Amino acid sequence: MLFLRLFRESYLFAVRAIAVNKVRTLLSLLGITIGIFSVISVLTVFDSIESNLRKSIESLGSNVLFVQKWPWAMGDTDYPWWKYMKRPETRVQEMEEIQKRSNLSDAVGYYVATNKNIKYKGLTYENAAIVAVSHDYNKVDAVDIDEGRYFTESESQGGRPVGVIGDEVAQKLLENKDPIGQQVVVFGRKVEIIGKFKKVGNNTFGQSNDSWLMVPVNFGRNFLDLNSDNIGSSIMVRGKRNVTNDELRDELTGIMRSVRKLKPMTEDNFAINETSIISKGFDQVFGVIAIVGWIVGGFSLLVGGFGIANIMFVSVKERTVQIGIQKSLGARNSFILQQFLFEAIFLSLLGGILGLLIIYGGTVLVSKLADMDLVLSAKNIIIGLSVSGVIGLVSGLFPAWAASRLDPVEAMRSTF
Repeated sequence: MLFLRLFRESYLFAVRAIAVNKVRTLLSLLGITIGIFSVISVLTVFDSIESNLRKSIESLGSNVLFVQKWPWAMGDTDYPWWKYMKRPETRVQEMEEIQKRSNLSDAVGYYVATNKNIKYKGLTYENAAIVAVSHDYNKVDAVDIDEGRYFTESESQGGRPVGVIGDEVAQKLLENKDPIGQQVVVFGRKVEIIGKFKKVGNNTFGQSNDSWLMVPVNFGRNFLDLNSDNIGSSIMVRGKRNVTNDELRDELTGIMRSVRKLKPMTEDNFAINETSIISKGFDQVFGVIAIVGWIVGGFSLLVGGFGIANIMFVSVKERTVQIGIQKSLGARNSFILQQFLFEAIFLSLLGGILGLLIIYGGTVLVSKLADMDLVLSAKNIIIGLSVSGVIGLVSGLFPAWAASRLDPVEAMRSTF
């Protein structure tokens, strides 16, 4: 009951102080509001970006390895690109050898991409991604088709001029027409559309398939030089269940060295990449960004903390006589201390809540205007409120301690 009475009285004192000194309170809370807004808005934006990145990375599959010419490197300043550029690209024949020899893989696919204009009855979609894939590509990477279908095995093996088109390409070229059965022109060849990808929107990682035209690799070899060492091809290998990436990598290394006839002491002339490399790289990047956000917002929080301390010192001065009367009636030092501490924390939390409300309004606005989902997560709300509470506690501690140490006789004599 004593705690509830203390809570009620402290709450009433805090509300009365805000009501009486609106402008002073608003200016004091401005620093906390701006500080929380700065920190939590940065965390919210980059949490949303990180979430989209991780979803994109996860869509590739944590158990998928990529046999490529270039090794992935995130933030590596010592990257010997001049050595890697001499390496050969991966070939369709090498993919076929992996399919034959691998005992640990569940599916193997090949893809190569280039940019080219797509035409349809006088309309042109510029710089579309023409992606040529092997038949089992859809078993390695998720192919989310909204309308139509994927290639049949006979279409893939025979190199039929068929394709799966992205949503954006379909909208701009075909407008409101049903894309299935339409024929577009690429590289001077007619391609029949047999499927349309589900709309993805702006993909944070890599290129969205909204701008793709996917064709069988045996059709793509008619206009792509698959033996070139500058085409950016890749072999994707998904491991069987309970097979670790290290085990699969060791097997793939042995197969590729055998296929390329590398001598025992010769260095690998290929790279085997996995999505964890990207994840670790982004962990470092977002860690640095979070630190920068806290530093920037920290200055505002510091100013806000001084503002709270200032308003509490003024509040103590204004209520000196009241404190004296309370202590003369038997109020303990701890009662006075808790009373002013509660007021400081309450004021700081109010500033934090205002900052969070501004951020929430901003996330709703940005999500509607831009093609990006921003979400103020429960974690960031808790962080914002916790930081506000701590700032209030620290800022109000000394003024509250000073109030609790006042001599009741001297306090009642105050004429302020």
